[in-house]
Amino acid sequence: MTIYVVDLEKLETRYTSEWADHVPEQLRQTTSEEVISISGPDNIPSKPTPGMFLNFSATNVYKAVQVEKISRMFCEGKVKDGDYFLFTDAWHPGVINLKYMIELLGIKAKVGGLWHAGSYDPNDGLGRLIGDKPWVRHAEQSMYFCYDHNFFASNFHINMFFEALFYTKFNPARHGADRVVRTGWPMEYLQENLSKFAGQPKENLILFPHRIAPEKQVEIFRDLAKEMPEYKFVVCQDTELTKDEYHSLLGRAKLVFSANLQETLGISWYEGACVGAIPMVPNRLSYSEMGRDVFKYPSKWTEDFAAYCENKQAVKARIKGYMENYDRYLPAIAKQKEVLAKEFFSGDTMYGTIKGR
Repeated sequence: MTIYVVDLEKLETRYTSEWADHVPEQLRQTTSEEVISISGPDNIPSKPTPGMFLNFSATNVYKAVQVEKISRMFCEGKVKDGDYFLFTDAWHPGVINLKYMIELLGIKAKVGGLWHAGSYDPNDGLGRLIGDKPWVRHAEQSMYFCYDHNFFASNFHINMFFEALFYTKFNPARHGADRVVRTGWPMEYLQENLSKFAGQPKENLILFPHRIAPEKQVEIFRDLAKEMPEYKFVVCQDTELTKDEYHSLLGRAKLVFSANLQETLGISWYEGACVGAIPMVPNRLSYSEMGRDVFKYPSKWTEDFAAYCENKQAVKARIKGYMENYDRYLPAIAKQKEVLAKEFFSGDTMYGTIKGR
């Protein structure tokens, strides 16, 4: 058996740069199989479309080259029965080309994909810009059925996916427990990578670590900065930080703030917990199942800017309580980090699924 990792383009400020090496190596260690990466070209624009995760044009150049490589592998007879293709981004039109070749050439290979987001999430970039147009909804449904294993990082994401695309909550007995797999993301390296930034002297620093996009509601954070001048509020993407500079900021921060309307996992608040920053997150989205109660605030406080204005004093009081009593929350941060590391940022379930095919 050979495992082919169809990767995402390597963006230095995103986790995709770490995944390029880490995911294949983890698969080698956990499955003892040959693992081969299928990448696109390096010479594509690396700067994402403003407010988005990827560059909307360059990502198609990258994926098209991957499809060509996979197709040539079939032409040369390299793909065999029992092989496995893992798409680290399930939203990849090339999976349809792959399934076409698998079916018509009679090769018993399997396919898995990690779902991050799509048009089925109304607050994601695709959901906002494309919406529920038939072409995209049917494309996502088709991709779903191309995969033998659809990997999701949270139950919230699974249910949102099914409600939007199939008009029902996910039911393992009805939809097949094997096709849908709730697994942590393969990010075991994070704690070790961040360890050098932990233990720094803490400052009265509050971070907004998210993309500047409508669904992240940065305007709430900027208003809080005006309202609470006794603390330093930093929007990380206001400056082009290197990854080390960003992690150093996290290490000095006491608090990481979220008012997100879109989140199917949330990496930055876990990174914050790894270096001792209090995560302040709304009780909605993936946060509801992942977060400890002590770090979740009522969703209605930041459902939109108007709701925030109505609840501003409560938000400010919660922030002040965290900041002025920071040391008191250290044991809870440690417990939160432990839960996230075990349940949501370890790919063990995915590795086991691939190994068992």
